[in-house]
Amino acid sequence: MSRKSISIIGIMGLLTILFLAGCAKNESPALQEAKVQEVTVFKSNSCGCCGAYVQYMQQKGFTVNVQTVTDITQIKDQFSIPANMESCHTTKIGNYFVEGHVPIEAIDKLLTEKPDIAGIALPAMPSGSPGMPGGKTGAWIVYAINHDRTSYEFMRI
Repeated sequence: MSRKSISIIGIMGLLTILFLAGCAKNESPALQEAKVQEVTVFKSNSCGCCGAYVQYMQQKGFTVNVQTVTDITQIKDQFSIPANMESCHTTKIGNYFVEGHVPIEAIDKLLTEKPDIAGIALPAMPSGSPGMPGGKTGAWIVYAINHDRTSYEFMRI
């Protein structure tokens, strides 16, 4: 076999490896480390944006179990989510809740740092947040919710 043939085979092999690596899931670093793969999204039947958030989570490497419920308020009460922190859907990730259209950066921080809190929330439905249409109009403030329902700023994105 000539040097040229060996070089071509080597280049083809390298390109194949790079192609296959590019096809791998875009998993978040914390997901890879924490091995939390399955999450549950609780949503009402009338929620139009929840499907887009489910797709976002799937693109980040999560297996998403969608639970359509008739009374989303019961879910929020079950997780003790304060009314001023509520959004349209609630996600259960490991021992935490994630309320609303929370970006992966905050979820990564939650799963990496493992704080002693009940969960995190991005209140309301901010424009441009994952699963929401429109452009981002300012910083998103993600709040940590303590077990006693008090809250503090978890991070700004």
